[in-house]
Amino acid sequence: MSDIAANLLTINDAMYTAVKKTGRTMGDIKLIGVTKTVTPERIVQLLAAGVNCFGENRVQEFLPKHECLQHHMPTWHFIGHLQRNKVKFIIDKVAMIHSIDNMALALEVDKRASMAGIVMDILVEINIAGEDSKHGLDPSQALPFVQELTGLSNIRVKGLMCIAPFVKEPEDNRPYFKKMHKLLLDINQNNTHNHCLTELSMGMSGDYTVAIEEGATMVRIGTALVG
Repeated sequence: MSDIAANLLTINDAMYTAVKKTGRTMGDIKLIGVTKTVTPERIVQLLAAGVNCFGENRVQEFLPKHECLQHHMPTWHFIGHLQRNKVKFIIDKVAMIHSIDNMALALEVDKRASMAGIVMDILVEINIAGEDSKHGLDPSQALPFVQELTGLSNIRVKGLMCIAPFVKEPEDNRPYFKKMHKLLLDINQNNTHNHCLTELSMGMSGDYTVAIEEGATMVRIGTALVG
């Protein structure tokens, strides 16, 4: 068994234990393999192990990987900070953008998606801990921003994303994940456009089980998967 296959087995076991506590099933959770700095050869090993959805952080690193691996037909998500002038390079290559946090970026995604003849699934990034080093909206801005986005024809708002603080103890992030889940519920309850958000992208290698217990539908795992 390869190291990746062994790592994936451990992760799946931990995910199953966490999911069972919530009354959901493994089918309700998407594992996104974070492939920042991971070589195409290593990604092929991930595909062979059964991982087929990958998250990239940097456009300039993602593009050659996409070109090299397109015949393998993986699903790509863009999970990093995205500059407006880079949207045109990825708009037809990713299934979802996780990091929309301002209207100028949203308008550019909408425009480029329209030009490509697609509707782009997006997540709204929330700076849930108010960290100066992180991108994302203040939680109080989330509802009006989502309501404004619903007026764009080529964007489909699917949910919320956060990057929790880097902590030694996973439990330290439980309050932030709880707050994200409550925010999603509040938006759905108060959204006058009747647009239901279903996705919560939160939890990484150090805290994904806690995130799942608190409602995550997508976990972004890199180090625990590929080393």
